[in-house]
Amino acid sequence: MGCIQSITCKARIRRENIVVYDVCATIDQCPTRIEETSPIVLRYKTPYFKASARVVMPPIPRHETWVVGWIQACNQMEFFNTYSDLGMSSWELPDLREGRVKAISDSDGVSYPWYGNTTETVTLVGPTNKISRFSVSMNDNFYPSVTWAVPVSDSNVPLLTRIKRDQSFTTWLVAMNATTKEKIILQTIKWRMRVDIEVDPLQLLGQRARLVGRTQQEQPRILNRMEPIPPNALVKPNANDAQVLMWRPKRGPPLVVIPPK
Repeated sequence: MGCIQSITCKARIRRENIVVYDVCATIDQCPTRIEETSPIVLRYKTPYFKASARVVMPPIPRHETWVVGWIQACNQMEFFNTYSDLGMSSWELPDLREGRVKAISDSDGVSYPWYGNTTETVTLVGPTNKISRFSVSMNDNFYPSVTWAVPVSDSNVPLLTRIKRDQSFTTWLVAMNATTKEKIILQTIKWRMRVDIEVDPLQLLGQRARLVGRTQQEQPRILNRMEPIPPNALVKPNANDAQVLMWRPKRGPPLVVIPPK
C-alpha cells in the first residue's frame, strides 16, 4: 500500500504518481479464418489483438478533466491482392508509403485521438480527493472483403490468386489532460499482423482459398521504454479514411479505384 498512499499527497498529476499494473497484450493463438460464401467477394477474419491494463490515478486537485486510455497508430502497411498475371489491387496509405509521416491514426474516426470510447478510455473529472482505480482494454482485428474478380472490370470471372497483407502498429496507454492536452505516456506496445492466402480461382466456391505461411501471429511486444507519439497519430485522418485502393496492372498506368475519404 505504500506506493498508493504516497500518490495521494501530490499536488499535480505526474508520471511517478500514476500506478500501472497487469499490463497484458496478446494476439489470439488461432489461424486467420477464410470465408468463401459469397460469389462476389472472399472474406477473411484475423485473430484479435487485445490489450488491457489496470491503472491507479492519484486525486485530481484542480478543476481538470483527465482521460486515460489507448491510442493506436499504423506504422506500416502492405496489402496486395494479385489477379493472375493481369496485375494487383493494393490498399495504400500514400503519406506513409512516401515517408511523409511516420504513423497514421488508427482511431475509430470519432473519438480522436483515442482508439475508441467504451472500454478503451476512462474519464476522470476533478477535483477529487481519492485515488481512482480502473481498467482499460481494447481489441483489434481485420475482417475485409476482397473481390474474386478484377476490381476495375465489369466481368464477374474469378481471377484472384493471392492475398498478402503485412501491417504494423504501435499502441500507447496514455493519460491526457483534456483541457491543456498534456500527455503522459504510461505504456508502449508494438504488434504486427500478417496474412498470406493462396487462391485457385478455377476451383468451386468454398474450395478456392487456403492459408499459407505461418498459422499463428507473433505475439505483441510490451516495450520497456516509452516511445513518443508522432503528431499524425493524434489527429485526422485515421487510417480507414486515408487509405486508397489502387489497381496496378502489369501493363499500363495505375488507376485509383477508391480514393481517400
